[in-house]
Amino acid sequence: MDPLSSGRVNALSGLSGSNRIEVLDVIRQSHERSRGFGLSETMRPDYSVLGEPDLLLKREQNRALCTHALPVIETLYGQIANTHSMVVLTDSQGLILHSLGDDDFLARADRVALRPGALWSEQQQGTNAVGTTIAAGEPTMILGDQHYLRANQFLACSSVPILDPFGELLGVLDVSGDCRGHSRHTMALAKMSAQMIENHLFTSAFPEALRIHFHGRPEFIGTLMEGIAAFRADGRFLSANRSAQFQFGLPLASLKAHGLSSLFNVSCGELVDLMRHGMVTPSDRLISLRLPSGVNVFASVDFRRSTPVAFSTDASEITDVTARKRTPEPQARLSGLRYLLTGDPQVAALVERVRKVMGKNIPILIGGETGTGKDVLASAVHRDSPRSDGPFVAVNCASIPDTLIESELFGYEEGAFTGASKRGARGKILQADGGTLFLDEIGDMPLALQSRLLRVLQDHTVTPLGSARCVPVDFALICATNRNLRERVSSGEFREDLYYRINGLLVTLPPLRQRTDLAVTVEKILRAERANGPAIRVSPEVLDAFTQHAWPGNFRQLANVLKTACAMLNDDETTIRLNHLPEDFLEYQGVALQPVLKENIRLDHLALTAVSAALDKHGGNVSAAARMLGVSRNTLYRKMAALGQSRRR
Repeated sequence: MDPLSSGRVNALSGLSGSNRIEVLDVIRQSHERSRGFGLSETMRPDYSVLGEPDLLLKREQNRALCTHALPVIETLYGQIANTHSMVVLTDSQGLILHSLGDDDFLARADRVALRPGALWSEQQQGTNAVGTTIAAGEPTMILGDQHYLRANQFLACSSVPILDPFGELLGVLDVSGDCRGHSRHTMALAKMSAQMIENHLFTSAFPEALRIHFHGRPEFIGTLMEGIAAFRADGRFLSANRSAQFQFGLPLASLKAHGLSSLFNVSCGELVDLMRHGMVTPSDRLISLRLPSGVNVFASVDFRRSTPVAFSTDASEITDVTARKRTPEPQARLSGLRYLLTGDPQVAALVERVRKVMGKNIPILIGGETGTGKDVLASAVHRDSPRSDGPFVAVNCASIPDTLIESELFGYEEGAFTGASKRGARGKILQADGGTLFLDEIGDMPLALQSRLLRVLQDHTVTPLGSARCVPVDFALICATNRNLRERVSSGEFREDLYYRINGLLVTLPPLRQRTDLAVTVEKILRAERANGPAIRVSPEVLDAFTQHAWPGNFRQLANVLKTACAMLNDDETTIRLNHLPEDFLEYQGVALQPVLKENIRLDHLALTAVSAALDKHGGNVSAAARMLGVSRNTLYRKMAALGQSRRR
């Protein structure tokens, strides 16, 4: 079939003349390659797929790509759901790593092996969007009979290459659907999603570099449109994302010959001075820089170091400007948002929404039941934010007595009240200056205090108790509550103006019983619990019991159950079984577990009897009794303790 048939031309009718010719050239060249591979249009495609172990290995080899792409895929699929389509992620060879789509279309896609484990290179499938994108190195749309193999001609596919931070092909993002329902907007969505993945990869690749986020319009800073350029501490160029390359007007290969001073017309020392004194918009921390073309751009600068670095004006090294103001108090290394991605699509979508507002001076309000991990999410947001080098100050508004919460938050001057420290005290709000303030259980904050907090958020100043001076303060705000704040506003227990001030972005963490990642979560908790010992797992019966449980205490309850179960294991045991679980958990599960428990109790009784007999035979010699029973002395000591408890009963 002629690749320039009228059907194919009609499929491109929305393009201008020159663009049409370029696209048709790409398709013609791909068809020629397909014939060169020895493929026939009427042949049966290769429907073989990798087995599960090999597919898991491929996913592990592409862990960075999968980690950053899966949340974006979830969001992209949400935009195209119910359109008889699917989203596909492949590696650099065209091997499908993950897919997500409408059930009715997945059945048709499965018939042509458009599923994880299948290879969609041109050598295997002829002209197709994934394979042709890899061959051409650019976004490609293949519609209907533009596919080389007739078996694939019911498809309409839009693919975009995903590049790593150094410009190398990492994988392909593809949206495939029924060609009868193809939308011309699909490619735009795919391009935006691929750019989002690339930006995430870029940021994670240079966690301790000097990163400049820039654009000619300040409102585009922090969006997909921003350019990002990374430099070493001495100003040497590392890399730049696609938007930065476009704004510089230079490809990545040419940019490698440049440095900070030639690309932004500023030295390291001048950049620090700009960050300290030359901010165009202090609330957003933006400065003005000039590109080699003479175009002025707005920029935010992010510099992170795991260890302090001194600064000298000869531009040999640079330090974080916030370190000049104040050295943050030592704090634990916090896990980032990536740690929260354990396979639950609700959480993945939530994390993606949060990422979009980080660093944009938008307060985040986290809702959810007790124990769902609101504090973990808050600390992860801080860890991944531009303020991560500043302090993370958490305040539980429900645990501080009403009489102390005002001084705790705002601080006080010497002699402000009876019992006050002679030197006064800096409140939590001032301690969070330059970092993040996390107000947990804000729904329980006393009403009288809410008006003072509102004033701080409006004026960006704090007045300590007993003082007449206002102290400037700058922090990112994250609040959390397990209460319905709208109801508390209606009942007069929470100020409406404060509610709208703290509710820039509302996200609600799902309870554990509604999540799909229980098995992965259990594995993570156990790995952390036994970090330096043998790996611990749970038996299928325990996992089934966990799945059926309502988990009213959510992750806090699950962590405690697993911690107790680990303590019940003998030295030679690595599997948590029903008899290791706390009694109250088993009682909550009901009578179905009682026969198993009775059997475990019987076995425990036999074990204690054997221990008693061995000790009696060897006259209480623990080492000899342990050798006789084939267990370690530590195990025997535990059994002896249990034996003593049973005798005391």
